[in-house]
Amino acid sequence: MSLIVEDADFTALLRVLNTNVSGSRKVMYALCQIRGIGRRFANLICKKAEVDLNKRAGELTEEELEAIKLIIAQPLQFNIPTWFLNNQKDHKDGKYTQVVSNQLDTKLRDNLERMKKIRLHRGLRHYWGIRVRGQHTKTTGRRGKVAPTTAK
Repeated sequence: MSLIVEDADFTALLRVLNTNVSGSRKVMYALCQIRGIGRRFANLICKKAEVDLNKRAGELTEEELEAIKLIIAQPLQFNIPTWFLNNQKDHKDGKYTQVVSNQLDTKLRDNLERMKKIRLHRGLRHYWGIRVRGQHTKTTGRRGKVAPTTAK
């Protein structure tokens, strides 16, 4: 384990998109603490923002943080392909976006409500509280309710 020297510019805990991010982790892995951002997307964000991948998150400057937030908010303006985003061709407006943090919960809830409302097979299975993704139900998973398809 490497020892991090406390510096005047070092921040131990960052607040990015309503999420506490550890300043001692490398930037790419620190961004993964934000819900809706995985390792590949975090890597792409760092490259587009021209942030050194070996840098710790606590060493980021305000300009670099603002650039990262802007890329997360508007990924298509920075030539990130549409297939890389987690909310493709939205049902309401047909837009391609990257949904993160609190928006992720809202979007998931809206999608489940829409599926239940139109009586989609997947929506009904969510409503009944049984397995949704084609798993066998005859012999396995008999104790308790099924866990939702997303972690809370």
